[in-house]
Amino acid sequence: MKLVKAFLQLVRWPNLVFIILTQLLFEYCIYQRIYGPVGAEGLRQFYFLVIASVCIAAAGNIINDYFDLNIDQINKPQKVVVNVIINRRWVIFWHMVLSMTGLFFTAYALPLSLYWHLVLANMACVVLLWVYSTNLKKQLLVGNLLISFLTGWVILILFLSKYPLTIHQLMSTGAQDARFFRLTALYAGFAFIISLVREVVKDMEDVEGDRRYGCRTMPIAWGINASKVFVAVWLIVLIASLALLQLYVIPLGWWHSALYCLLAIILPLLWIFRKLFKAQTPADYHKLSSAIKYVMLAGILSMVFFRIYP
Repeated sequence: MKLVKAFLQLVRWPNLVFIILTQLLFEYCIYQRIYGPVGAEGLRQFYFLVIASVCIAAAGNIINDYFDLNIDQINKPQKVVVNVIINRRWVIFWHMVLSMTGLFFTAYALPLSLYWHLVLANMACVVLLWVYSTNLKKQLLVGNLLISFLTGWVILILFLSKYPLTIHQLMSTGAQDARFFRLTALYAGFAFIISLVREVVKDMEDVEGDRRYGCRTMPIAWGINASKVFVAVWLIVLIASLALLQLYVIPLGWWHSALYCLLAIILPLLWIFRKLFKAQTPADYHKLSSAIKYVMLAGILSMVFFRIYP
């Protein structure tokens, strides 16, 4: 039981649940709300892509902990699993198994003649997660942007798996396709921004261990205050965008969704903004990171309203 618990901690199972929940809600509350129920083949493709996304993300989490062993022993020694409970060789083994499983299910889900580029894209995700763990996460902003993009990719791959169209072709098609594109852009953009904010806050939390091992994360390269300003700017962009979106949906009669967005997303973001400049200790930044994760969950759950409203 201890080994199972350690393995679940290694793959960061709450993050995997986030991925499953995001893709399930995107499929059933957005895509099927716009286009109607899909057949057995469509469901097979969807479920295999979910398995692929979860396996690739789990492999990325594993390899990240493998290369972060020394840093984690400083930043969070009580949570270290690698070489404490699970041997390093087994960690590499599970990384390889999960990566290959993810690529297998990607190729099995999609016709290669039409979607070969998505198979290559998921293969690139595996490689980039390895490079991120070994090098990019130690570089200024590059690693943060990569993880934020990969967070949005969880949604984008479902969008791109529906039909291989360019943005220009998509926008010139029917109203259903245009609406699907707009909602994809909305949620992928939200995922990117909120993930970028959280990544920088986590870097502020882990600054002690990162500095000791020569990382050049934003708090180390620019300083804590400049990093806070960076986060604050993106919080303002996100809050303003969400507020403007409510001005669009309220005339449609979407009062419940507007109230939900205000109470569950915008107000917590304002709280995070207020607490950001008062944060000083790793514990303070950890609380902010947890609050941002809550906002991510609230944003994901907001997809339910597209199932409710016409």
